[in-house]
Amino acid sequence: MNKGKGYTLIILMVAIAVLSIGLLVAIPVWETQIRREKEEELIFRGKQYVEAVRLFQIKYPGRFPKSLDELLKEKCIRKLYSDPMTNEGSWNIILHHEGAASQRGGAVQRIMIAPQPALSAIDNPQILGVVSRSTKKSIKIYQDQETYDKWFFFYGQDPQRMPEIIYYGQAEKE
Repeated sequence: MNKGKGYTLIILMVAIAVLSIGLLVAIPVWETQIRREKEEELIFRGKQYVEAVRLFQIKYPGRFPKSLDELLKEKCIRKLYSDPMTNEGSWNIILHHEGAASQRGGAVQRIMIAPQPALSAIDNPQILGVVSRSTKKSIKIYQDQETYDKWFFFYGQDPQRMPEIIYYGQAEKE
């Protein structure tokens, strides 16, 4: 009888070892899959904000929203989405920059990127879109960019041309 218990214990230990090895292999694959799903969600949510600004432009030609809440209030977006790539969910906001060159003229467009909480400190903010605050390297390459903070989603964007970026609080290059 004691021999049977010994074999059962050995089989149980081998089974646990096999399961542990399987989990060690599965966890990175699972984490990668979750990250890929978050990237797809980032693209979906970013495009929702671009569409919301477009609808706002149709309702109020020549005017841009001053806050994301205004997009919701004016029924241009169904709900305010959070940034899926950060824990706090707060976006960096892409703003129209004064003196920005027109895309139609072929010149490089200039945008300002500001943290969402800084909008209240900016005189007459004109929201064009959003960009993730995460600086992590992405799995997917989106519009030739490999970090989430370069995946821009803004109204009037030319995906073939990277805009000139001015970050809120930085002095402008002359």
